[in-house]
Amino acid sequence: QDLQEQMAALLPVLPVLEQFRSDARLVAQLKDEVGNLSGSLLAIREEMGAFGYEELQQRLLLLEGRLHACLRRLGCGKLTGVSSPITIRASGSRFGSWMTDTVTPSSDSRVWYMDGYYKGRRVLEFRSLHDFATGQNFVQHLLPHPWAGTGHVVFNGSLFYNKYQSNVAVKYHLGSRSVLAQRSLPGAGYNNTFPYSWGGFSDIDFMADESGLWAVYTTTRNAGNIVLSRLDPRSLEVLRSWDTGYPKRSAGEAFIICGTLYVTNSHLAGAKVYFAYDTATASYEYTDIPFHNQYSHISMLDYNPRERLLYTWNNGHQVVYNVTLFHLVGGDGD
Repeated sequence: QDLQEQMAALLPVLPVLEQFRSDARLVAQLKDEVGNLSGSLLAIREEMGAFGYEELQQRLLLLEGRLHACLRRLGCGKLTGVSSPITIRASGSRFGSWMTDTVTPSSDSRVWYMDGYYKGRRVLEFRSLHDFATGQNFVQHLLPHPWAGTGHVVFNGSLFYNKYQSNVAVKYHLGSRSVLAQRSLPGAGYNNTFPYSWGGFSDIDFMADESGLWAVYTTTRNAGNIVLSRLDPRSLEVLRSWDTGYPKRSAGEAFIICGTLYVTNSHLAGAKVYFAYDTATASYEYTDIPFHNQYSHISMLDYNPRERLLYTWNNGHQVVYNVTLFHLVGGDGD
């Protein structure tokens, strides 16, 4: 019955996928998989024990992941609006970072919380968003190396952060509580050499979108302009870089959606999403998207592609925003 309920929850996704004709072959393949799995579920009702429960459950989880990944990929588009802020909690100091995993299935609702912007090592892991909002049911991770800035991201079960007083990227696996990789970002400034406008050792900012893991930083060679690099999440190797031409010290914060980097023009009240750099075309444009900075001092801003939410740390408040996208396929708003 549990499996049938999970299956029923997936079936309404199919008509949505069919709207996107450009990927019809993939949609047909996914429909076949759903049909095959439905047949398996029917058979298990008629002949108990014919299929292994664990195996069938694993197939369902994999299919759920593929369906939702397909939805994210086909639903990519251009940012056209940011909602009013929704305050989840008021806690911690003026500066910090909080996040959920950008890759894992929706059943994983853990929240990670990192108060402060330099020399910190304590990461709190809450079981759910509700537990985070109420400040209960959490465990603590003590990082082997202190962090710098607030540009951390949790990607597929690992925390990626900038090691204090260096341009070293660290990959810390939250499950095994161990460092899986460390690597210097070539030429990247650190120690407030090229921070965002608010300072706070925010030289290096890790982020994720529908296509993978990224880092924003700058170098002397790039004259202080924002460099956007695609990273290999296993080795932290830089796969490709783009010089956006936008001065990092003039940026309030930045986030990436569907391969396009969006930059705010301030971290204070009156901020707006002012600049967009598209990695697919290596081109930029100036934008004018209102961004309500309710508590007047943003020190962290990141997009979560799994939830389609912006997460912010705003003057000791943990806040989320919904985003509106203009779809590149189909042309409808999300």
